[in-house]
Amino acid sequence: MAEREDVCVLIPTLNEAETIGEVVDGFTDRGFENVLVVDGDSTDRTQEIAREHGARVLQQSGSGKGQAIQEAIRHIEAEYVLMLDGDGTYRPEDADAMLEPLLEGRYEHVIGDRFADMEEGAMTRLNKAGNGMFNWVFRTIHGEDFEDILSGYRAFTRESVERFHLDADGFGVETEMAVECVKHDVPTTVVPIRYEARPDESETNLHPVQDGGVILLTLYQLAKTNNPLFYFGSVGVLSGLFGVAVAGYVGYEWFVGPRVSHEVLAVVAAFAILFGVQLLMFGVLSDLIVTLHREQMRRLK
Repeated sequence: MAEREDVCVLIPTLNEAETIGEVVDGFTDRGFENVLVVDGDSTDRTQEIAREHGARVLQQSGSGKGQAIQEAIRHIEAEYVLMLDGDGTYRPEDADAMLEPLLEGRYEHVIGDRFADMEEGAMTRLNKAGNGMFNWVFRTIHGEDFEDILSGYRAFTRESVERFHLDADGFGVETEMAVECVKHDVPTTVVPIRYEARPDESETNLHPVQDGGVILLTLYQLAKTNNPLFYFGSVGVLSGLFGVAVAGYVGYEWFVGPRVSHEVLAVVAAFAILFGVQLLMFGVLSDLIVTLHREQMRRLK
């Protein structure tokens, strides 16, 4: 089994002065001496406190959690990475359970399932509903059930993440990582963890509606290269249904009503239906190309 020095504990932060010291201590007390805090230009004492507690601090050049992770990977030499938020909601006690599938060589990416053991009040009803919806959308589009794709507690091999193409700057990065796991056939598993409420003095950086919209948009955009049939087909179906509805109205006005002619609406309906059919055909062809590409990549591997 790998030693603690083979693991880098990665903690992206932004104004986590109230909790970062305790979080760092929780891991160093368990023998994880390689703790890297990537800070997004905090206005409080986050960086200073992290250094005082023995962490290596990196001031990220950009902004957002996604950019912090991308930049951190370039500064990590350890074989394994254990990533979590610095808000005190994830327990160091779960570190060994998170790392075990990696150290045994069975998986390359581990996701901590917060819903397996969630403290009361750790997540609002709105956030729970949003998480459930995003997990359902992910399963529908990408065909995998990772239980909790937005979990910030993850363990992975550095080599596997180096293959990822991460563009998300903010909270959409967890979604992007989950999609990249599916796209690159990275062996992934889910481990139950304890998710605790944020301390009262710690303020969240999450904006449920705004960040939820970003996550949903990220899920849809990433379907373009992983499930093009859904990406193009969903728009095609909506366009076709709109065209059929308009055509039905035009037909009703002409055959049932007092023979009112709607030439412009008829053209719009025909265009919408043809556009929808073309998108569906394009989605089928794109899906075939992606399937052939994956098969070829498997053969090359």
